[in-house]
Amino acid sequence: MRRVVAFLVRIFNGKLTVLNKEKLPEGNYILVGPHRTWFDPLLFALAAAPKQFAFMAKKELFKNPILKFILTHANAFPVDRENPGPSAIKTPVKWLRNKDMSLIMFPSGTRHSQTMKGGVTLIAKMANVPIVPAVYQGPLTFKTLLSRKKITVAIGDPIVVDRKIKLNDENQRKIISQMEQAFDKLDDQIDPNFVYVDPATKKIKS
Repeated sequence: MRRVVAFLVRIFNGKLTVLNKEKLPEGNYILVGPHRTWFDPLLFALAAAPKQFAFMAKKELFKNPILKFILTHANAFPVDRENPGPSAIKTPVKWLRNKDMSLIMFPSGTRHSQTMKGGVTLIAKMANVPIVPAVYQGPLTFKTLLSRKKITVAIGDPIVVDRKIKLNDENQRKIISQMEQAFDKLDDQIDPNFVYVDPATKKIKS
C-alpha cells in the first residue's frame, strides 16, 4: 500500500517533502499529529518509511468487508469512539512492546476536532516509547489531491513520557501542551503563514 501511495503522490503532487526525518528515533514510537485529512495517516507512514506502522480506525469502517480486508492488512485495529474499552489501550501497548512496529495516532481523535485527548500519553507511558510529533501540509480533499499541490510532512523532536510520572490532569495537560507547541513550531517551519481550515466546515482550526 505504501508503494502505491508513493507512486500516486509522485504522479499527482511530485516528490513528498519530508523535513527533519533524522529526528525519528530507533526502535518503536508513537507518531502523532493533528488530523487534517482522511489520507494523512498514509502520508505519515510514507514519510517515516521504511518503519512499519499500526493505527486505530473507527469500528464502523470494519463493517464493510472490502475495507475490513484493507484495514486489517494495513495493521489497523477497530476502536469504538463512543465507548472505547480497555482494548483501545491494551492492543497498541501490546503491539508496541512485542512487535517491530510503531503506531500512528491523532490525539484529537477526529478530523473535525482539534481538542487534544490524553490517550496517547497513557499508551506511550505503558509501552515505554517516545511520542514523535509531526504535521502535514498539503491538499485536504481528494479533489485538491489531484491539483499538483506540494505535500510536506515535518517531524519534530521526540517527547519522552517518564514512566515514573503520575498521569493526573496537570501532567496530562503539560504533555499535551508540549505536543501542541511542537505542532505549531513544525507548521511554522513549513510555512509561517499556514492556517488550517477544515474543508468540511470551512472553519479555521487553531
